[in-house]
Amino acid sequence: MKKRVTGIGGIFFKTKDPKQTREWYKNHLGFDTNEYGSSFNWQDENGKQCTTQWSLFKDDTKYFAPSEKEFMMNYRVENLEELLKVLKEEGVTIVGEMETYDYGKFGWILDPDGNKIELWEPADETLL
Repeated sequence: MKKRVTGIGGIFFKTKDPKQTREWYKNHLGFDTNEYGSSFNWQDENGKQCTTQWSLFKDDTKYFAPSEKEFMMNYRVENLEELLKVLKEEGVTIVGEMETYDYGKFGWILDPDGNKIELWEPADETLL
């Protein structure tokens, strides 16, 4: 099996007022924000171009469910389908079904503390 996690794909957290909070981060910390949050572009040790997404969600979002936590991490992975099979065999809780979009495949798991973790296999292999 290839590497499992190749990097942090995103940091997501809940807020009462996403627009106001995005503006706060823009004004005080210099984030280049839009309606989805902010994308941080960087290179890994091999020179591959990578992106980490920072996004805010309304505090009543169901996207983090079944977790009750205020945050969710997104990790970039290689071969999501294979990884989800292995994780299931290892007894990891899989949440929902894998979803595929133009920008990649997504799957969700729970860690032992009930934190929902989003796994993302980017469509563009240079983002791994």
